Order: sequence, then structure tokens, then C-alpha cells
Amino acid sequence: MAYENILYEVKGPLGLITLNRPEKHNAVSLATLDDIHSALTHAEADEQVRVIGLTGSGTKAFASGSDLNEVEHRDIRKALEPIVQGIAERFERGDKPTIAAINGYCMGGGLELALGCDIRIGTTNSKYATPEGKLGIIPGGGATQRLPRLVGKAWGMEMLIMGETIDADRALQIGLITRLLEQDQLMPTLESMAEHIASFAPLVPKFMKAMVNYGLEAGQHSGLALEKFAQAALCETADKKEGLRAFLEKRPPNWSGR
Repeated sequence: MAYENILYEVKGPLGLITLNRPEKHNAVSLATLDDIHSALTHAEADEQVRVIGLTGSGTKAFASGSDLNEVEHRDIRKALEPIVQGIAERFERGDKPTIAAINGYCMGGGLELALGCDIRIGTTNSKYATPEGKLGIIPGGGATQRLPRLVGKAWGMEMLIMGETIDADRALQIGLITRLLEQDQLMPTLESMAEHIASFAPLVPKFMKAMVNYGLEAGQHSGLALEKFAQAALCETADKKEGLRAFLEKRPPNWSGR
């Protein structure tokens, strides 16, 4: 399906969404968000797609932020709509694992999209910031909530209140990204990670993702109870039996998704 502001392609088990406004450094417009919503719907419904990836075209920017031409005219009514929050929520709450492959500048609303993903990997030239304070506003796409939960309160506060740019080494150090790569290794690594995840029984990443997200919100004791119920449910699946047999017989498993 053709889109105006993004590219969408299926590469093996990877459904790849590429922000494609290089002349605007991949700034996130409302039309871009509509395109992402549509692509996500296709990816979620496609059984071939086991992992959803998000990246930016070119090497200069993953996404430079929200389109400021639109932000300038945003009133209180529009600001209260989900906008970036809604997309980040879909990346976070969807059944399929999501990975942001970050190349270049990852700022403002672009960073907030990446924060909604389950995993973030970045290139050595990637840079990160929440600069909204310089515009007289605060982030509205989830950064005030997700960033401190990911990197801790101290670094979350540093990035949010100072609004300064951090480099890729610092992002790796504080856990904002988990892998630091040369530019030519970004997409091969993303595809390799998708292939690896796809080698697991289909229900496993879905359950793992749900346990982490809901468990963190519920608290440790409730999360531990959820974990046991989830593991017990998986113990009743055909794939659990197949996985054990395949391991003991020293052969690749043949997953059924049941």
C-alpha cells in the first residue's frame, strides 16, 4: 500500500515502517501519524509479520520532532487529542514486539514514538532530546511518563527539564538504547533481531511483553501472580510440548501458534 509520508514494507518476519519526509528531517506531521496508524493496522493483521520496526529515511534524522508548522496553530482542544500519544500507545500495547531503529536526530515527538517501542537501538551518530521547554510547552506524547520509567527519575528529569541533546554513548549508558551500531549495521541488526524473535513460539513474545507492561503498572506482587498464570497458560499449549520435544530431540521446533 502506498503512503505519502511513510514507507511500509514486509521483510521476512519484519513489518518495517520508515518515516519518509527527509526534506523535513522526518518531522512528524498529523498526516504522518495517520499513515502510521494505517500501516500498524496492516502489520498487526498480517500473520507473516512477527515484529514491527520503526525507523527514519536517510542518515540525518530518525525524526526531528513534531511538525512545528502544525504545533504553532495547535489550540487546547487539539492538544488534548491523543496525537503522538495514541501512536506510542499502539506500539506499546500491541501484541507484536516493536523495535525503533534510530539513525540521526531523535527529538521531541520523534523520541516519544521511539519511547513507545519495546526496544530501541541506535547508530553512533544518533542524538536524543526533549526540547519542548524551549518552545514554551512540555512534551505531550508520553515523554514525561515513559522516559523516567526507562532511564530512571534522575536522567529523566535531566533530559526533560534541561532540554539538552545527549549523544549516542550517553543514551546507551542510561539505557535509552540497548545497542550502539555503525550506520551500515542498523538495518541488518534490526532484521536479525526480527528473525531471532520470530524463531520463538508465536505466543511467547506476546505474553512476555504483556507481563512486563502490565506487571510494572500493577506492582511486583501482582505482577508475579500474573506471571505464574501466564506461564501456566503457556504450559497447556501445543507449542510448549513441541518446544520441549524439539529440544530433547535436538531439532528445530515446528511451531503451530497454539
